[in-house]
Amino acid sequence: MITASRITHFLLAVVIGVSLVIQMILVVTGGADARSGGVDMSVDLGVRMARIFSAFTILSNIIVLVMAILIVRNPLRDGRFWRVLRLDALLSIVITGVVYAVVLAPQVNLTGWAFVITIGFHYISPWLTLGAWLFFGPRPRFTWSTVAWAFVWPTAWVLFTFIRGGITGWYPYPFLDVTKIGFGAAAVDSLLILVVAIVFAVLLKLVDRFLPAVLRDAAATHGAEAARSPVRPPR
Repeated sequence: MITASRITHFLLAVVIGVSLVIQMILVVTGGADARSGGVDMSVDLGVRMARIFSAFTILSNIIVLVMAILIVRNPLRDGRFWRVLRLDALLSIVITGVVYAVVLAPQVNLTGWAFVITIGFHYISPWLTLGAWLFFGPRPRFTWSTVAWAFVWPTAWVLFTFIRGGITGWYPYPFLDVTKIGFGAAAVDSLLILVVAIVFAVLLKLVDRFLPAVLRDAAATHGAEAARSPVRPPR
């Protein structure tokens, strides 16, 4: 199962990596992006790149990419920081998938390469990440402290988005665009997504506590077999 976990997360990393490369090429050439369906070519390349890498979709997928690469190296990795990173990846990418499917997908009509990368960013990445964690684990790992720390970066992103938007007038998503819907509506939208995120975080914590994971079982079995193995004296 350790090999299966490595293969699964390697494929996940490939999907995200290829999607990121295609997305950057589209930004350079003026093609559509997976977030909004269009790239504003009236601004210079540096601004376009900064906008792409300010989007929650891209940042969430980058976190998942880092997580997947680290799991390929060691599927049984553990540690306080690692647990926060793992929960951040799970929570962020699930929210990305849900918000895109419910809010953004009906508003954009993607074709060509933009459609290909949105499949990678918004469908394969979220649900393969969640599915791999549900099956492989390892669990249990998350504490309520882990849950609390996992909300640091999304909260920082929301604050950054509103501050940057107030300065530049640009917002990455229409439901946060203060210039179009007003600060009150944008704040309400942010709070609604935060509530959804809290619900998902609690669910992930409960699943982590009560649902067995094959890698935990495999690790326990390996430890038990090692304990039963006779110790042979050196020759």
